[in-house]
Amino acid sequence: MQRLDGVLARVTGALTVLASLMLLAMMLIICGDVFLRNVAFPGLPRGIAWSNEVSELLLYAITMFAAPWLLRAGRHIRVDIVLRAIPARAAYACEWAADVIGLGCCLLLLWYGWLATQKSYAAGAVSIKTLVMPEWWFMAPLPACALLLAIEFVFRMRRLAAGPAAPRDDAVSAA
Repeated sequence: MQRLDGVLARVTGALTVLASLMLLAMMLIICGDVFLRNVAFPGLPRGIAWSNEVSELLLYAITMFAAPWLLRAGRHIRVDIVLRAIPARAAYACEWAADVIGLGCCLLLLWYGWLATQKSYAAGAVSIKTLVMPEWWFMAPLPACALLLAIEFVFRMRRLAAGPAAPRDDAVSAA
């Protein structure tokens, strides 16, 4: 179990680096598009025709690739003011409930994301906009990252069970 936890840490870390590089690329593409739309250069197009489409896809991919690390590091959005106001045992039960619900949601996303990706691949569906690409290419990150999130929720529950019967201390907004 410890070895799988280490592998998951490395994979989520690598995906976060990739998400960061994608964010940099998206920023450069958008800046290049705005620049070319506003400054005329002979022989160059006025803007980058595919910038909006690629930016949309990158935004989706960044979200998918960064989510497992954010969950692992406790950097996700968390409203914990109630957890700090109620008794520790009740807050501990809420932590368990949140992890079980999160795991269930990730398993549903994994299942339906896999089915949608598989159907798109089998049908040979193609996205035709400015760029023409197989549709499953940008559907595949959803089930893959949902699997990583589900595994992380299992590890979160394992850490919660091994710790004190109190709310977590990661990502705390109210002390």
